[in-house]
Amino acid sequence: MVCIKALSVAALLGLVEGTPLANTQTRSLKRDTLAFDYNSNKVRGVNLGGWFVLEPWITPSIFEPWANGGGVVDEYTFTAAVGKSAAESQLSQHWGSWITEADFQEIASFGLNHVRIPIGYWALAPVDGDPYVQGQLPYLDNAIKWARSAGLKVMLDLHGAPGSQNGFDNSGRYGNIQWQSGNNVANTLAAITNLATRYQGDTDVVTAIELINEPANWGNDMGLVKKFYYDGWGNVRNTNGQTAVVIHDAFLDIDSYWNGFMNGQSGVNNVILDTHIYQIFSQDEVALKPCDHVQAACAYGPKVSTTDKWLIVGEWTAAQTDCARWLNGLGKGARYDGTLPSASSGYYGSCDNKFTGTVDGMQDVDKTNLAYYVEAQLDAYEQHTGWIFWAWKTETAPEWHFQNLTRAGLIPQPLTSRKHPGQCSTSTCMIPGN
Repeated sequence: MVCIKALSVAALLGLVEGTPLANTQTRSLKRDTLAFDYNSNKVRGVNLGGWFVLEPWITPSIFEPWANGGGVVDEYTFTAAVGKSAAESQLSQHWGSWITEADFQEIASFGLNHVRIPIGYWALAPVDGDPYVQGQLPYLDNAIKWARSAGLKVMLDLHGAPGSQNGFDNSGRYGNIQWQSGNNVANTLAAITNLATRYQGDTDVVTAIELINEPANWGNDMGLVKKFYYDGWGNVRNTNGQTAVVIHDAFLDIDSYWNGFMNGQSGVNNVILDTHIYQIFSQDEVALKPCDHVQAACAYGPKVSTTDKWLIVGEWTAAQTDCARWLNGLGKGARYDGTLPSASSGYYGSCDNKFTGTVDGMQDVDKTNLAYYVEAQLDAYEQHTGWIFWAWKTETAPEWHFQNLTRAGLIPQPLTSRKHPGQCSTSTCMIPGN
């Protein structure tokens, strides 16, 4: 999950709906090799966030001892603080309980067809001196078996790279971006090779591997990022040709920057571009009214449809605020209520007891606004290859909890049905009271 957006909502609100480019894109599916037809079928999935890469806001109970300080803010500092033995014990319990086979069965029952599973390099190619612990892979092996049994496809996502590719806690280590220093890129490629090799016999289930999650364009040399994408693609291809390779947009424009890149050159094929769309990580965004959020979501439809590769919105949310506890980092507040220290200005409402617990505890007006917003995003993101919601479950953040939202009737069932149809084909706000 990310705290930066590539394209401003202000820019999107200025877009007008037009006719998408004709399907001349080189989305070069080899139908006899890939087990999912990314040309003809829509990806509808969820992220299994917080399972193999800890994020304090997803599982705050793990980080509760440091709620008032102590320097623990991510998985790196957690494992360093508790030590390897205690970390192995606590995390093994977490890996064995956070996601189970029952989750995979329920995911499939909701009409979803993909799960994206984040994992850190330290599970695949540990670096000497790191405090991280291992033991995740047997649980990941189980996930592949459970997905096969449930009829789900899996996108494996290298979410954390050595040195941190973005400085966010979701990379495993909050702080400076040092991914392109020393041997870090080489070690990342080794992790990709190990991941592809481990599951080369499971391409009926593992249909895509994401080379790296959210590399920050502002802290990395983009020329080297592009080289890494080619090298990583080659590492996967050297292992097998039956897996799509996913590249993230690095928070750069999905059309003007990425069109033409890895688009069939020199035999390169089966590439998916991943973009993450959130409307809560800036002052301007949390200031938006519910109808503005819907309008901005709809504006993404024509945008995503014009990319020349398969395009998946690999992360998005039902949240219209950043009120979820520790969403902006352990111990940090929110822009929405002005408690985030780095927030420049503004107070847009109270976060007190508003977006914690379960969906049942949310106010009716917030449930209504959320339901309209979700359906607008579904309409927009299915104008290309599809979407993967962040996340399947959380401990205390109901706006982000797909399982909880669907059980409560706020995400449509079936996923192709609409209680609020036509939002992206009208300029009139359809949300009652707005």
